Amino acid sequence: MNGVLIAVAAFMGIFGIVYVYLMTRHRERIALIEKGADASIFSDRSQSYYPTLKFGMLFVGIALGMLMGNWLDNTYDFNDGIAYMSMVFLFGGISLILNFLIERYLNQSKSVD
Repeated sequence: MNGVLIAVAAFMGIFGIVYVYLMTRHRERIALIEKGADASIFSDRSQSYYPTLKFGMLFVGIALGMLMGNWLDNTYDFNDGIAYMSMVFLFGGISLILNFLIERYLNQSKSVD
């Protein structure tokens, strides 16, 4: 019973946060339109043009982290939680850094053309 209550509470919390965020964003945009201001400040110019590359690299990094955590656990008898979590965060972070460098290179080559 406690598991069900925790799951329902977590779902309600996430739904509430998303709802408040979307409603606040909508109200801000409506207020700007009513005042005649330009709503272009909400457009994110720094957005990723390669979202599949980012998520693909992140998931590959997480998988490599799990494999490396398993190897550390079996070979060096590390604590399970420490081995897995540290390697997942390490390889996930490395993959995001590599993604940033690749996207920067692709954007520079696109602007030169």
